[in-house]
Amino acid sequence: MNQSENFETTMNSELTDLNSPLLQSVINAWIELQSKQPLVHIITNAVASNYVANVLLAAGASPAMIDNPFEAESFASIASALNINLGTPTSEQMQAMQIAAQTAQNLNKPWVLDPVGYGPVLPWRSEMVDQLLQYKPSIIRGNASEISGLAGNQGESRGVDSTLNSAEIYLNAVPLLEHCECVAISGESDFILSKEMNAVIQINGGSYLQPKVTASGCALGALTAAYCAVSESLTAGTVAAHLHFAIAGQKAYEISSSVGSFNVAFLDEIYSLNEDDFNQLANMQIYAL
Repeated sequence: MNQSENFETTMNSELTDLNSPLLQSVINAWIELQSKQPLVHIITNAVASNYVANVLLAAGASPAMIDNPFEAESFASIASALNINLGTPTSEQMQAMQIAAQTAQNLNKPWVLDPVGYGPVLPWRSEMVDQLLQYKPSIIRGNASEISGLAGNQGESRGVDSTLNSAEIYLNAVPLLEHCECVAISGESDFILSKEMNAVIQINGGSYLQPKVTASGCALGALTAAYCAVSESLTAGTVAAHLHFAIAGQKAYEISSSVGSFNVAFLDEIYSLNEDDFNQLANMQIYAL
């Protein structure tokens, strides 16, 4: 999520009317997050683990980094939601991911798949992502290159970095709705494809500094899982997490335009965000798919 971009399209007037109810559902999800403090089972990468945990704690959720196959089933059984991130997978993590995903599916718990680095450059992890799709993730979240590649579109890859623009490829991701309820694509604007609404929600805001903070995308995936654990719908939960990040990034940039101090300010804004911030600063549009 970065500064909002110019994006010209004709908005369906009927869908425009859904903006207010969706925002209220987002606010309801935020209230529930503070009240219930859901336990989120997180299997993420070594670079991201500490930062992801701090973001979830600041937002109001309870993270647990359980990433070995000997504990994956039992912990996935008691957690409210699951987040799987393929950032730096080990052989044991790969086993844990399959066990946890299958457990979440069996128990009808929301889980988020973050296919970090998906593409021909990193085939081992990409094959695991393909296998994990059989367990029907609730949400698939990634950058434009990862999502486009997972949807079957060939393109230049730079490993974990995106070479594509989310606004240009989000319609390519529609086939992924066969595997999940929502597809979330991060970029200059975020785009969330919703099977429930048969719509795409564009979320603007944030700061260009957010991609310069290591693991910010990984943390967004985990926060999405946390919101979906308490939300009345998966769409509202996914939108809530992305708006939370966008608003916090926008407010943090008003405090600091330097990467190090921005990072601290961003975490503070994640923590201090409130209902008024959603009402005053949420910037989203809804389009028909």
